[in-house]
Amino acid sequence: MIHSEPIASFLKSEAFLSPLGIPAGTELAFCTLGQGEYNLNYTFDHPVTGQKLVLRINTGSQMHLEDQISYEFSALKDLESSGRTPRPLLCIPEKKMLVMEWLPGKALDYRTDMDIAARILADIHSVPVPEHCRLIRPAAPAQAIYEECLEMVQHYYDWEEADPTVTDLLKTLVEEIGRLPLSEPSDAPVCIVNTELNSGNFLIDHEGVSHLIDWEKPLLSEPAQDLGHFLSPSATFWKTDVILTPAEVKNFIQKYIAAVGDRMDCSALSRRLPLYFTVNCLRGVTWCAMAYREYCQPGRQLTNSDTFRKLKAYLDPAYLRNILENYVRKDFLA
Repeated sequence: MIHSEPIASFLKSEAFLSPLGIPAGTELAFCTLGQGEYNLNYTFDHPVTGQKLVLRINTGSQMHLEDQISYEFSALKDLESSGRTPRPLLCIPEKKMLVMEWLPGKALDYRTDMDIAARILADIHSVPVPEHCRLIRPAAPAQAIYEECLEMVQHYYDWEEADPTVTDLLKTLVEEIGRLPLSEPSDAPVCIVNTELNSGNFLIDHEGVSHLIDWEKPLLSEPAQDLGHFLSPSATFWKTDVILTPAEVKNFIQKYIAAVGDRMDCSALSRRLPLYFTVNCLRGVTWCAMAYREYCQPGRQLTNSDTFRKLKAYLDPAYLRNILENYVRKDFLA
């Protein structure tokens, strides 16, 4: 159920119903699907086709975009040929609304579904980038991630209630990862990357086609950026308690390369993956530091108790020391 009267009234209007082929005057029943940090999601059934659809209402932009919802819609249109992403049906920028198809499936299990994940990412990364793609392409993606980390962690540094031990560990991580060759040029092919490959963003359907959802922060970059995030402990630990071993990481990369086949040149992957793997460890903990402060502010519009518990786990000094000692000061992928 949607309680906001302005939104509820618009969803009964011809401006919303007509583009979807829904008869005027139809009152749709909306059910809450999920609540993210920057979006509200609802499901509803198309009264004519019977298809189950998703209404996504944007409440903010992690990328600081004025038109976040159109950016996401554009990415979904560009990736439609992959068969691995939700089909977008309608975008209403002035209302910050997106309608797309609902897809079945469960969250990815790192112990049983890695073969499927390799095929999903191979199909997505192999989609040719359209000539007029509107997605942002950072000149040096790893450096851009690092600079994003600096911006995010500063929110925690400036917080009066910041834990001094956590602050010191974050500053050490920032300093040591800042010494990496973040601006080094790459000869890897450019593709559309998701940048947020957490297990909950996969919909695994063992009886049908599996998909990747939540295209809030896509970019034009290289495959190693997505793979470095997907395999890093800052991503696997988010919705589960899994941290992959070096052997598991290497096995996944082999399966990914096999799934890509001759659709894309993967020769640069072994050189570029360690850089993105490490810098994405920093991205995970600095985002959590920023988000933890946001969650502690009175009057926050969206809150999620499971997310809050996980944020505290990421800022546990023991977790941060593990990242520092075993993923920054050691070559985990060697």
